[in-house]
Amino acid sequence: MSLQQPQLEKMGHEVEDSQVLGERRSLFSIIVAKFFQNKLAVFGLVVLTIITIACVLAPYFAPHDPAYQDLRNRLGAPSAEHWLGTDHLGRDLFSRLLYGGQVSLYVGFASMVGAVTIGAVIGAVAGYFGGWVDAILMRLVDVILAFPNIFLLITLVAILDPSINILILVFALLSWTGTARVVRGEFLSLKKREFVLASRTIGMSNIRIIFSQILPNALGPVIVAATLAVGSFILAESALSFFGLGVQPPNASWGNMLTDSQSVTIFRNAWWYPTFPGLLILTTVLCFNFIGDGLRDALDPRVVEK
Repeated sequence: MSLQQPQLEKMGHEVEDSQVLGERRSLFSIIVAKFFQNKLAVFGLVVLTIITIACVLAPYFAPHDPAYQDLRNRLGAPSAEHWLGTDHLGRDLFSRLLYGGQVSLYVGFASMVGAVTIGAVIGAVAGYFGGWVDAILMRLVDVILAFPNIFLLITLVAILDPSINILILVFALLSWTGTARVVRGEFLSLKKREFVLASRTIGMSNIRIIFSQILPNALGPVIVAATLAVGSFILAESALSFFGLGVQPPNASWGNMLTDSQSVTIFRNAWWYPTFPGLLILTTVLCFNFIGDGLRDALDPRVVEK
C-alpha cells in the first residue's frame, strides 16, 4: 500500500527532527568531554559543589546555633566542641561559616542573574537593530564604565542603606556592561547568517528572532562570563562587608566575618578567626575561575576535537 504525500512529509520532518536532536546531543557530549579534560575545572566543580551543598544544608551540618553567644568562650581555639574555634562573641565559627556561605553565595548568584539578564537584553537589542539604537546603548555603557565601580558601589550602597537585596540590585545595575558588549558582538556576527535571513523571510517577528534564534547561539561566551561574574560578586560583597557597607549583623556573611577580625590583637592571638573566612572566599572564587576557564575552552568553537 502506497503512502500518501502528507504521510511522507510527516516522516521526513520526523527524520529531520531526530537528526537535529542527535546533532545537539553529540555537540553536548563533546562539550562535556572537553570540560572534563580540564582537571582544574573538574576540581573546581567538585569543591564548589561540596561547599554549596554544605552551605545549603547548613541546618543539618552546623553543630551549633550560629547566633548563640557563649561569652565565657570568646576567641576560643579550635577544639572538639568548636571545630574551627569561636569569634569575639563566643559564637561557633564553623556554624557561622556555613550560614554565612548561604548569604555570600546567594548574593553572588542573584547578582549574576540580574547582571547577565540586563546585559543580554541590552546587548541583543543593540547588536540586532544597530544604528541609533546601538549608538545610544553603547554610549550608556561607556558612561557607566567611565566611573570606577568601587566608588559607585560604596556611594550607592551608603545612600540606599545596606541590605542583602540592595547589594544585589546595585551589583546587577552596575555590572551588566561586560555582558552587553559580549552579546552585542555576537549579534553583529550572527544576524547576518542564513538562518536569520530565512526567519525574516517567513515573517518571524524581531522579538522572536532575537530570543529564539540568535540569543541561544550566543550563549557560549555569556555562560563563561556569568560563571566568572559570580566569583567577582562574592569578592565585591566581601569587600563592602569588610568596610561595614555590605551584609549587616546579625546576618552572617564571609565578608562581615572578616570585619570583626580587623584588630591586630585578634589577628595575632586568634589566627583562626580571619583565616577560615578568608580561605573560603579564596577557595570559592578560585573554583568559579577554574570552572569559567574550563567552560571557555569547552565552548570555544575553534578548539578542534583531537
